[in-house]
Amino acid sequence: MTVPTMTDEMKTLQTTTFPITQVRNDFPILATILPNGCPLVYLDNGATAQKPKCVIDKEVEVYEEYNANAHRGDYVFGVRLDEELEASRTLIANFIGANEPAEVVFTAGSTMSLNMVAHSWGRKFLKQGDEIVLNPMEHHANIVPWQLIAAETGAVLKYVPLAVDGTFDLASYREILSQKTRLVAVTGMSNVLGTVTPLEEIATAAKTVDALVVVDGAQLVPHAPVDVQKLGIDFLAFSGHKIYGPTGVGVLWGRRELLEAMSPFLAGGHMIDRVFDDHSTWAALPAKFEAGTLPTAQAIALGSAVEYVNKLGFPAIHRHEEELLHYAHERLNAIDGVKIHGPAVEKKGSIVSFTLKDAHPQDVANLLDRKGVAVRYGHHCTMLLHEALGVSATVRASFALYNTKEEIDVLADAIEFVKQRLRIA
Repeated sequence: MTVPTMTDEMKTLQTTTFPITQVRNDFPILATILPNGCPLVYLDNGATAQKPKCVIDKEVEVYEEYNANAHRGDYVFGVRLDEELEASRTLIANFIGANEPAEVVFTAGSTMSLNMVAHSWGRKFLKQGDEIVLNPMEHHANIVPWQLIAAETGAVLKYVPLAVDGTFDLASYREILSQKTRLVAVTGMSNVLGTVTPLEEIATAAKTVDALVVVDGAQLVPHAPVDVQKLGIDFLAFSGHKIYGPTGVGVLWGRRELLEAMSPFLAGGHMIDRVFDDHSTWAALPAKFEAGTLPTAQAIALGSAVEYVNKLGFPAIHRHEEELLHYAHERLNAIDGVKIHGPAVEKKGSIVSFTLKDAHPQDVANLLDRKGVAVRYGHHCTMLLHEALGVSATVRASFALYNTKEEIDVLADAIEFVKQRLRIA
């Protein structure tokens, strides 16, 4: 993964030992002893990350001290909640390099954010023969909405083939782009292969044909700095629960001019300016896309999660996770029968998806659980990718800032246990 240009302060931080003991103490659930007596080894962070105490406390604080409905009550609780909510929005805007907080829309998560772009922008602006460029690494949440909109508008879906080494094939992508390309939908980091896509190059090429770029940042945002202005992208979606925040809340960032031009996604309270008998006018951004009651406690606590990540700093986080990734590749590659899918360590984030010869991924995951190791198995909402890989399912171990090399040792030993139980030579 690409590390940002570092200040002297960042360089000092990067050469300092990562405070793993302190970090693990910040996450109460990591001290869990499972019913079988095994300590929890949580390696399913690609699905959802655990929450530090500061995030849990912040969400409780909202309910205990100033619970109210956002932008509804001009009383003490209501005013404080509004202030906390908008402070979180501003913090998140700065975190991703947005031009202004109004470009940050709170949603239910990445899936809703991507659907919002597909339906509010795609339905309005795509027409017969327009092309949408995708690739097999995309999560279903960044494929299926575009299939629906293409069927409705007559737009055409085109796919960039997966490179042999599991990376994004820039050469094929540039060949596929045409004057008919209107939008490129791409993941920032594959939720299966860990592949980090070259977003700047993708956006630069898209601009040559005046196409927009929407990025599914669900996996990328927790692991690497994202500056939407520097990247040159047009939309970014990510989920709170994958960046150590609460479930039920996410973000859609979009350029103001695009959000202004789009139709609302949901209609109801708060998103209107005036309602007439036969039509309505819309509230200013971001209210236009925040109809109804927001998950206010979750959105405020998401700000605390972002603060937590900011305090540790991406240079330190990156170095720690990179060491974990190298070590995981070393340990798993040494086990006969294990095949790691995806590119080299230098081209991926902290995800290792693998298969074990002569073993079904479900059996592997279930037996790993007996040793306290929590992983995910299946197609991970990427059926097209698994078809390209020639397998029906994989086992995924995904790492976070609180994981350790010792936990990877437990994973490797547990795979050996699986081989013994399944009598795999």
